[in-house]
Amino acid sequence: MLVIAKEPVAGRVKTRLCPPFSPAEAAELAAAALADTLETVLALPARRRVLVLDGRPGPWVPPGFEVVPQSAGGLDERLAAAFGGCTGPALLVGMDTPQITAPLLAPALAPGAWDGVGAWFGPAEDGGFWALGLADPDPALLRGVPMSVPETGAVQRHRLVEAGLAVRDLPVLVDVDTAADARRVASAAPGGRFASAFGRLTGAGVR
Repeated sequence: MLVIAKEPVAGRVKTRLCPPFSPAEAAELAAAALADTLETVLALPARRRVLVLDGRPGPWVPPGFEVVPQSAGGLDERLAAAFGGCTGPALLVGMDTPQITAPLLAPALAPGAWDGVGAWFGPAEDGGFWALGLADPDPALLRGVPMSVPETGAVQRHRLVEAGLAVRDLPVLVDVDTAADARRVASAAPGGRFASAFGRLTGAGVR
């Protein structure tokens, strides 16, 4: 299991939440989202759990994770490098979907999940993707895919199919980019740290 993330530092993460949130509040929401994500990944039946981090690890990294730095380059290059450090099937998620659960990811991690399957793909509602699993983690499958544009997911999935891989899909999820996204995600997972942080910040008055 791979989690690609940024260190939750004000001004460097979740900048599209500002406004209405301040940079410090956006960082607090990012930290909560990352904590929820790491907790879920710890509960998954993975042989290896890797946090691919842009920034410095802190005490917020729970035991059970290997931390490796993100590579240089665009997001496609950083994702490609993350997969390049793996052997055997690998499933990558980001920190923008704190509503993920073990049951949601179970199809890609169950016994036999990779029988006849070359890739698992988790599409995001905004046109991107929130999860990508590769039976053979070939970095070339990601390099050159345009990232952070409405067609990112479609181009990435087409790349997988074009490579001859049998692709199975995970459910479509909302990832947290805007305040409206944050509200929807908090409502979808009301028991998590992200929902708690969101409620606390909005209850105190959102700037």
